[in-house]
Amino acid sequence: MIEISDFSITFGKGTSNEVKALDKVSLTINDGSFVVVLGTNGSGKSTLLNGLAGNFFPDTGTVLLDGINITRWLEHKRASLIGRVFQNPFSGTAPDMSIAENLALAARRGQTRGFGPALHRSNRKLFYERIRTLNMGLEERLDNPIGKLSGGQRQALTLLMATWQMPRLLLLDEHTAALDPKTAAKVIQLTADIIYRDHLTTLMVTHSMQQAVALGDRLIMMHNGRVAFDFSGAEKKRLKAGDLLNLFDDLRRTELIDASVATMLERNYV
Repeated sequence: MIEISDFSITFGKGTSNEVKALDKVSLTINDGSFVVVLGTNGSGKSTLLNGLAGNFFPDTGTVLLDGINITRWLEHKRASLIGRVFQNPFSGTAPDMSIAENLALAARRGQTRGFGPALHRSNRKLFYERIRTLNMGLEERLDNPIGKLSGGQRQALTLLMATWQMPRLLLLDEHTAALDPKTAAKVIQLTADIIYRDHLTTLMVTHSMQQAVALGDRLIMMHNGRVAFDFSGAEKKRLKAGDLLNLFDDLRRTELIDASVATMLERNYV
């Protein structure tokens, strides 16, 4: 279980460029829940993932993972508990190393490492079998540099690496946004297969309305660093892409009304 309480992150604090990226966000995410996070640019969705991953420490608030307070843990310390796939297909891997070498690193993530061979016959056989499940023919290319692969192939391998050790939390930050529609659909299907098969607790940020309504058992829409809407269960299943567009429009209208009211009050005060 993930328990996020009063989680706030401010960039440029105390300067003229101060931005409240997250504003007292509180969420409880049950084990095995697949949560889709939706929001406009600057809504705080990627900052939420970065905060959970340990890229940024909060101004206030706590994060408990299975009852363990990881709020001030450094990113590398969380590596044994948290897997992550980034938007850029070239992030999260060592491009000059082979597919097998990258997988060997993923298999040892968060563990102590000594001197000795990372690759041997037994784990190469395991790598072969696991990669074959991707149905991309990459099992025959274990010695190829991972940087020579296409974006879709690399993203599929990155997903495999991030979930190799069954992380307690999987973070997906728009991981299909840089792919063409056909490849994105394939990677999304692989994503869903792995998450549902292994019952992985997951937060997936996306801009795709179709992905948002088709995937997961819960949907969170963020706005101005806060959770604006939170749908789960039957309510989530009933959502259509058009419903989400209407909610975005409602948020924009509310923002315009608030700005108008503020301007009016300012004029009256003067």
